[in-house]
Amino acid sequence: MTPARPVPDVTDLSAATVLVAGAGVTGVDAAQTLVEAGAAVTVVDSRAPGGETGAQLAALGVTVVDPDTAQPRIPAADLVVTSPGWRPDNPLARAAAQAGVPVWGDVELAWRMDAAGVFGPPRTWLAVTGTNGKTTTVGMLEQMLRADGRAAVACGNIGLPVLAALRATPRIDVLAVELSSFQLHWAPSLTPAAGVVLNIAEDHLDWHGDLTAYAAAKARVLRGAVAVLPTGDDPAAHLADTAAGRLVRFGLEPPAAGDFGVDDGRLRDRAFAVGDAAADLAATADVTPAGPAGIADALAAAALARSIGASAESIAAGLARFQTGPHRAQTVARIDRVTYVDDSKATNPHAARGSILGRGPVVWIAGGLLKGADVDDLVAEAADQLRAVVLLGRDRAQLAEALARHAPQVPVVDIATGEDEGRGPTGPETEAQMGRDGALRALTDPGRPAPVAAADGPAAMRVAVAAARRLAGPGDAVVLAPAAASLDMYPDYIARGRAFADAVQAQETP
Repeated sequence: MTPARPVPDVTDLSAATVLVAGAGVTGVDAAQTLVEAGAAVTVVDSRAPGGETGAQLAALGVTVVDPDTAQPRIPAADLVVTSPGWRPDNPLARAAAQAGVPVWGDVELAWRMDAAGVFGPPRTWLAVTGTNGKTTTVGMLEQMLRADGRAAVACGNIGLPVLAALRATPRIDVLAVELSSFQLHWAPSLTPAAGVVLNIAEDHLDWHGDLTAYAAAKARVLRGAVAVLPTGDDPAAHLADTAAGRLVRFGLEPPAAGDFGVDDGRLRDRAFAVGDAAADLAATADVTPAGPAGIADALAAAALARSIGASAESIAAGLARFQTGPHRAQTVARIDRVTYVDDSKATNPHAARGSILGRGPVVWIAGGLLKGADVDDLVAEAADQLRAVVLLGRDRAQLAEALARHAPQVPVVDIATGEDEGRGPTGPETEAQMGRDGALRALTDPGRPAPVAAADGPAAMRVAVAAARRLAGPGDAVVLAPAAASLDMYPDYIARGRAFADAVQAQETP
């Protein structure tokens, strides 16, 4: 293996040769930043991008090559910038390591260029990570900072690349950065002013290898002046020994000195308040989304905002301005006294737990790609709240087995797709049959799934919602909280959520 080369001087990339892995949003943005800095850039992707992406890269004068073509070029490169989803064991990364070529993610590139003053005086970075709640927390944080008069933006994993935020005009002074474990793995020198790990649960273990490596990636946001962690037994609470600076905790109980918490229905700050008294921030009743998860996210966001001097009044004003994004515990309809909730973004058991618990009786629509996560704890904890469960997706059998073990009294409907062999007919006639008596069949045999076929993702969701409607009673909630990824049946969680909302709306006019 060739010894590691010196890292490129990001203040002068005019002689640098850079390979950018991936022609997605972050890859294209990294390519644009590097071209503007004078680097010679080649994008590596298995497919030549067309449409707007292809035109944008062509306008930059960037060549796109496939990974096999890129492989011989790696020893001559000064840097590889990888899109976050590319695994550390992919051939390009392995070849770069063998040749001693540095491999950075786009966040690492952004951090180094900002710290070096490439875009003017360095910005203040406030970093948010965790298995669940990241997008809600950075959205709340952005609104709090703006209410405080700061030029701030939510960026990173939320959709706006960090490099784009750094290049934006007018200038952005504070970055509320959502960071996934993938991005953090590829950002070894990132040191935000303050960072929070909201929670840690099994997720992306197929990418990281185990929970220890996953947690270690998350902990990289704790290397700044302020590290924010939850109280209690969440695995994130045990990352305190990785904090480099001041440790601040948040939880749903009255706060100890130095922490954030809840007392008498109010969010309280005992970390950055003047004197010994707790600063009153906002009423828990004013937090959206409602419930424990939303309140915890609000406390975490407040801790980051207060760490750089935001006023208590700005915290309340920011929370009042914040609106929950689509597919994140979003109520899409109330029909016949049944509430329909789209939490398609709940792509792991920990997220689904936050969506189900505390709602009262729930008809749960679940299933998809579990990504190696265990669902037994979730099912056992939620069992008493489950009115019924409707399962769909590739790994639904694992959920069905957990329900049989921990909630055998709960009726279960199994929605098979046309790709499942031996599961019966598919198509519109099956949906009609489901509407007449499929759910009733499941009710007669709780705990044992009643297979019902559907042709594809949208059809399966229509069948699932029809079944859920018949299983729900007045005052219940039908909750799409899959506890799994969507790519087995849908392009992404957004498409899955839209399919749910469309199916619910169709129920209003049966």
